[in-house]
Amino acid sequence: MQIALDAMGGDFAPAPIVAGAVQAVHADPQMRVVLVGDRAQIEPCLAKEGNIPDRLEIFHCTQAIAMEEAPVLALRKKPDNSISRCWQLLAERKVEAIVSAGNTGAMVAGGLRLRRFLKNVRRPGIAAVMPSLRGPCVLLDVGANVNPKPTHLFQYGVMGSIFARHMLKRDRPTIGLMNVGSEEQKGHDLAKETHALFNASPLREQFIGNVEGRDINRGVCDVIVTDGFVGNVVLKVCEGVFDFAVKMFAKEVLGALDTERAKGGQALQALVDHYDYSSQGGAPLLGIDGICIICHGSSGDRAIKNALGVAAQYARAKLNELIVRELETSPQVAADEDE
Repeated sequence: MQIALDAMGGDFAPAPIVAGAVQAVHADPQMRVVLVGDRAQIEPCLAKEGNIPDRLEIFHCTQAIAMEEAPVLALRKKPDNSISRCWQLLAERKVEAIVSAGNTGAMVAGGLRLRRFLKNVRRPGIAAVMPSLRGPCVLLDVGANVNPKPTHLFQYGVMGSIFARHMLKRDRPTIGLMNVGSEEQKGHDLAKETHALFNASPLREQFIGNVEGRDINRGVCDVIVTDGFVGNVVLKVCEGVFDFAVKMFAKEVLGALDTERAKGGQALQALVDHYDYSSQGGAPLLGIDGICIICHGSSGDRAIKNALGVAAQYARAKLNELIVRELETSPQVAADEDE
């Protein structure tokens, strides 16, 4: 299992990125990681880690794309950047997966430039695993495609259903369409046309119709489909609310406890460890020929280690082969010639 890791991507790169890679390789004896980035910055970080497995190597490049840079312009002006080199290794099939905590727009744009889509996939989408009262569910897209067509959203439902079935172990995943109300006629034309596509498809028995933002954490369905603009806002609102709730609990509840404060603190830490984004590692960009995991910009070593782990997990599960097989059987895909 060979994975390319963008060593220069992230708010604190390269130190926590390198540390996470070392931890991941120690944890998985079948994993090999290619650290893509500036050798002069990576090697001192490796030296600090002590015992370095021989399954780590460096692919040197001279440039990096900063978080604030415009993705397309940066890819054009910096051809030897770490994100493009990761995609190059994937395109040349020298690695099975790529992982980055860098500029999300550049990661997506790098994939779009290569057009390394799975057969019949019109546009890739980022899938985020979300917590709910019934266990984890998947929300997509959360940032790759802010101006989708109905067919794109329908395909997100197909890919999300496959992901939920094989990764989240849902026997018959239910699918909901994010909207401003549950009634069938609610929403803009995109929502109405997508609703009609699902109802006319083989997924109609799994499709429960429109869902609202508050339904995600209630566990109303296993897959929530939306455009990348709304999905990204929802994801970050959820992250903010979680952080706010944890801090308020620590202040108001733990602050009022006397004898049980230590136990309360332990319970709160367990909650944070379970639901914090670093426990998931990163979100897959579904629809790419290969595995691509996009991580939070503030990812530390734990998040990077877990991201590499899920990249290996998705590759071993042959998730892409399952997506291709199901899309080939969809009459909506066969009839669509929009791209």
